[in-house]
Amino acid sequence: MYTIVTGAAGFIGANLVKALNERGVSKIIAVDNLTQAEKFRNLVDCEIADYIDKQDFIARIQSGCFDGEVEAVFHEGACSDTMESDGRYMMENNYRYSTILLDWCLDQDVQFLYASSAATYGASSVFKEERQNEAPLNVYGYSKFLFDQIVRQRLAKAPSSQVVGFRYFNVYGPREQHKGRMASVAFHNFKQYRAEGKVKLFEGSHGYDNGGQMRDFVYVGDVAKVNLFFLEHPEKSGIFNLGSGRAQSFNEVATAAVNGCRRINGEAPLALAQLQEAGLIEYQAFPEALKGKYQAYTQADLGHLRAAGYTAPMASVEEGVARYIDWLHAHA
Repeated sequence: MYTIVTGAAGFIGANLVKALNERGVSKIIAVDNLTQAEKFRNLVDCEIADYIDKQDFIARIQSGCFDGEVEAVFHEGACSDTMESDGRYMMENNYRYSTILLDWCLDQDVQFLYASSAATYGASSVFKEERQNEAPLNVYGYSKFLFDQIVRQRLAKAPSSQVVGFRYFNVYGPREQHKGRMASVAFHNFKQYRAEGKVKLFEGSHGYDNGGQMRDFVYVGDVAKVNLFFLEHPEKSGIFNLGSGRAQSFNEVATAAVNGCRRINGEAPLALAQLQEAGLIEYQAFPEALKGKYQAYTQADLGHLRAAGYTAPMASVEEGVARYIDWLHAHA
């Protein structure tokens, strides 16, 4: 039986393929769009059975090509650019494609584990998986929100097969170098510090001091572990927050990134105030394009996830970013 990973050459998808390989699973069909060809690098150290373009794949499942041959689908493929303004493209790519794949999995009794997003919460201050807390601020968030509603409708009919959505918060870690402006803050901090000897963050906004806006930053290794936990528990379905469960500031991410680079260079770590005083962390004006579309605070409520039986701790920014900086240095 095959395991299918869509978005397999992307950030989270590639980490899932690698994590499956580490569990001894290699009969994997990798589905993606390699128009951005450099993404292939994410799969070079992975073992797969086949690669299929995302449009060819959806046509093939609709024609019955994989009927009875698939055990599970990890659906990570999506346009994740929160600045994308083409709503037709976003809804076709993220919503319609996902709905076709969901219905095929339900018909085939295939485990379906998919990427939702914390963007579904928008400006909400309550990050709990309930409809009243959801009000996305951009069309990307809406595409994820609307698909979650379809999943809830399907689950209400009590399907026998597993359907699990993961509301990813701010994921960072290895295999995201192709994401450009949508790569994590930790990645940009590392690249900027290496190039300029300093890191630039946004000035204060939404009532927060310079660099004080807070997000739930979650290490991609923890994201992969949660996905595989649900793969091993096909009786568990639902929509789950997937974050660290703690809000930390952009200043904390930058401090961890700079100190990670300093450690590699044989230099002692510095506190935030010292980094600011030395000009190693600076601040720039908050972008006009983000006004009204920006989440200044997120923190995953992990109650639902913990109740489902996932008990492993999540890495803090200090732990995860240090690990990531070492990986980036080794792969520079």
